[in-house]
Amino acid sequence: MDSRAEKVKRLQQHYQRRDDAFKKWAANGYRYHDKPAHDPMPDDLVDLRCEATTRAGTPCKRKDIYQNGRCKFHGGLSSGAKTAEGKARQLTEYRHWQEKQRMRTNKIAQKNAHNEW
Repeated sequence: MDSRAEKVKRLQQHYQRRDDAFKKWAANGYRYHDKPAHDPMPDDLVDLRCEATTRAGTPCKRKDIYQNGRCKFHGGLSSGAKTAEGKARQLTEYRHWQEKQRMRTNKIAQKNAHNEW
């Protein structure tokens, strides 16, 4: 029996083959006759589970795992922007979001003040 790491590696290879076939089809203009053949998931990978340790200490039982071998709850968060350009873009969007929140709060406060009269 294969170890979990080997199965995840085979799962990643399966997804990569499928992505490559789709990209090739897209490069050819999505022609109907060039549509890639269905590549079924190998039988031993169909019921592959996340198996991350939950807060209760038990392994996660979810079967809908991503290419990294984890489910949507245990896949990990984004590590954030790495480049100076990306960090600057995040900061400007955050400030824009803050301004929208302030405006929304002010509108609600004005509406409540108006209703008190």
